[in-house]
Amino acid sequence: MYSSIYGGIILDPAMMVIPIDDHMVHRGHGVFDTSMILDGYLYELDAHLDRFLRSAAKARISSPFPQSTLRSILVQMTAASQCKKGTLRFWLSAGPGNFLLSSAGCPTSAFYAVVIDDDFSQCKNGVKVITSTVPMKSPQFATMKNVNYLPNVLSIMEAEDKGAFASIWVDEDGYIAEGPNVNVAFITKDKELILPSFDKILSGCTAKRLLELAPKLVEQGRLISVKTGNLTVEEGKGAAEMMYVGSTLPVLPIIMWDDLPIGDGKVGDLTMALSDLLWHDMVAGPDSQRFPIPYDN
Repeated sequence: MYSSIYGGIILDPAMMVIPIDDHMVHRGHGVFDTSMILDGYLYELDAHLDRFLRSAAKARISSPFPQSTLRSILVQMTAASQCKKGTLRFWLSAGPGNFLLSSAGCPTSAFYAVVIDDDFSQCKNGVKVITSTVPMKSPQFATMKNVNYLPNVLSIMEAEDKGAFASIWVDEDGYIAEGPNVNVAFITKDKELILPSFDKILSGCTAKRLLELAPKLVEQGRLISVKTGNLTVEEGKGAAEMMYVGSTLPVLPIIMWDDLPIGDGKVGDLTMALSDLLWHDMVAGPDSQRFPIPYDN
């Protein structure tokens, strides 16, 4: 763990704590982001760090360090962890100082980060989802990656109660929005790849990367087009294929929504083709996407 409060990297789990008077703890005034560690490389670190600071600006939290220093800290901490496969998660808080609602009395913001050792692999089995009855966040809060995840938690608990993997949020206009912590994508029967527009939801780094990679399937004649746009629930349920898109997946096939099969109810070939594109990018992509972690040995 790294803590700007302690001013260094912590290797003893017993010391990986944050102050109880930190406003991220008792008021939820904080933002976070996550980058993947795969085969000794950090994937899309800069994209996640850019979004992290955009979220912080929306939350009116100033970083205690410039972006270059934050990046250096994250790389050094990941190297110190010796983790070769897992996640790097980092937070920016209004900081400790008191238990008031306002953070005006906090002397400085706080930066925290942890490395989580995890064994993940490409998802090849389909899952079932439901439409969430938990109200989704308003665009002001949905478009920043903040620590207020109670709606997300309740949404996935609702899905688990109904025997589903997770849920789908639908906005007040009746358009498909996103999953509890992932984006969602569809392949129409006309072989168009469509992701819901990002104006009311979080702009997923993995989803944006998918939009950059997917035109390769257009060039091969397997897809007709790649775009973002508004989709109704009826259009989504009538799609040929459906999937979640997120950092740790990177693509998870969805084969049933509200007990109705998507397409033929099986994992689609184009879904797996998109998954292959992202997975290859994660394990063998360009230097712009993968940063080698400078381990000591």
